[in-house]
Amino acid sequence: MARTARLVIPELSVHIVQRGHDGGDCFFERTDYLFYLSLLREFAPRCACSIHAYCLMTNHVHLFITPHAADSCAQLMKNVGQRYVQRVNARRSRSGTLWEGRFYSCLVPTERYAVACYRYVECNPVKPGIALKAADYPWSSHAVNAGTACDPLVTPHPAYIALAQDQARRVDVYKALCEEPLPRPLAEDLRRATRRGQAAGTPARARGRPWRAR
Repeated sequence: MARTARLVIPELSVHIVQRGHDGGDCFFERTDYLFYLSLLREFAPRCACSIHAYCLMTNHVHLFITPHAADSCAQLMKNVGQRYVQRVNARRSRSGTLWEGRFYSCLVPTERYAVACYRYVECNPVKPGIALKAADYPWSSHAVNAGTACDPLVTPHPAYIALAQDQARRVDVYKALCEEPLPRPLAEDLRRATRRGQAAGTPARARGRPWRAR
């Protein structure tokens, strides 16, 4: 059966999830997280991607990005994924992939869903109790978007910039948002759309039909 083509539109943001094979771990020690982030810093500009938010969980990765070319997402995930696995395999004397096949993705077409995606990604460790709050988890972009760290890897999305007129107020608004649970319908919609390769906010009647690239 032919694979369903991903819908990627240059300059339209995307939520990406890459999971470990059979639900297994893909990060094993501190240096693994650091190396993965170094690969994102290297290949995001080379693959024409702007990264707005990320979260590296033990057995999966969340990215909120804007691709600037039709193949940007595929090239980024291929280059980062392959080089990361090569290093981990060499260090741990293992072989084979760490990843569960293709990554999942959905379009994030509106400012409402963009802000929700920020929160969904950076608050991911909170729901399972890995962290009490987003600020407690070290392997996400929350510190950057909450104004307590700087990293050239992270580029603010227009929806983040629109939270307030100045950066200090913007940070306050964003931190307050992250202290509140993401409304369940928004979280479920993002999760469902990502799994099915749809656009977030796809009407219920169309949810059984994956979006196809033309």
